[in-house]
Parts: sequence; C-alpha cells; structure tokens
Amino acid sequence: MGIFGHHDLAPVAEPIAINQQFVSSEPQTLVLKEKVLSVTGDSFEIKLANGQPLLKVHGAWVSISGRKKVEDAQGKHLFDIVKEHLHIHTTYALEDPHKKKICEVKSSLKLLGSKATASFIDHNGKAVTFTMKGGWYDHSADIVDDKSGATVARIDRKLLSGRDLVFGQQTYAVIVAPGVDAALIAGLCICFDEKNNEESG
Repeated sequence: MGIFGHHDLAPVAEPIAINQQFVSSEPQTLVLKEKVLSVTGDSFEIKLANGQPLLKVHGAWVSISGRKKVEDAQGKHLFDIVKEHLHIHTTYALEDPHKKKICEVKSSLKLLGSKATASFIDHNGKAVTFTMKGGWYDHSADIVDDKSGATVARIDRKLLSGRDLVFGQQTYAVIVAPGVDAALIAGLCICFDEKNNEESG
C-alpha cells in the first residue's frame, strides 16, 4: 500500500491484456521519467514503485518512425512503438516482433486540449478502446475503457513530485488497475509522451 494506497483502482470485470504476464491481481504503480523517453537513441527502464524493473526500452538511432523496441526485464522482445505517417492526426502503433500492428494510438484536437484513444484486440479476441480523460500535463489523467467506463490506469504527477529529478526531467507515476496489462499501459504512456513532446517542440 504505502504512499500509493489511497490511489488504488478497482479491478476490471475481466482481464484486459495483450501480454497476460503483465496482469496482476493487485494495483501496479509504474514509474516513468518524462521526456527522457524522447531522446533519440535513448535506452531506459520502466520500473515498478518498489524498484523492480518491468520493461526495457531501446530507442532507434536513425529512424523516421522513431521506432522503439520494448523488452521485458529478461530481454524478451514484446513489441515496438512506431510513429505512423500519412495520418491527419498524430498516430502511433504498437507492433509485435513480426511487425504486425497490435494497437493503434490516435490523437485528435478538441476545442480544449487534445484527446487520445488506443484501439486493440485483446488476448481473448475482443476489440477494446481506451480513451485518455484529462490532458497529459494535468496533475492527473485517467485512461478509461470505453465499453465499461472503468478507469484502467491513472497518470499521477503529484505522487512523485519533487522526488527524483534525473537530467532535469520530472518523474511521474502511472497506477494500473488490477486485471490490466501494465506493459500495454506503459506503451500507451510512451506514445502520449512522444506526441506531446512533438507538439511542444
């Protein structure tokens, strides 16, 4: 529980996952560092709040799509994150190791701020759409399952504020609801971060 206890999210009715090994029966808190994600050629780890490594992300040195390779803590290739071109709105895709698209992340401008949605087929063959409620730079934003209305993850900038600034970058927390694929949520957050870094120049 610790400092994260009161931020716990309710379990989803049925597990929602692409990679089932990242689903937990307890809320999981991921720790990410903003904008470190976008450094070309950068490699970094995404960890749980207890310091346990969850994912390794390797940036491409030269790639028009900004391809990033995502591995589990043991080095198994899970998926790549790529920017897709020829779209009206900023679009990213998660591709499996065979370059098959497994998730699409789209953003669209609204009157106030921007909206981001992620669409994918889960491990049970169900079509799922997540929408980010709230802006990326708000103190907190929820990622919500469109079908059930359940909050599957919460991006929270207050949890870790002032804790550890590395290379001048803000560290923030992402709480993942029980039953939800934490690696998928981490991938979506990288996409959101990339999009906003691009927009802010």
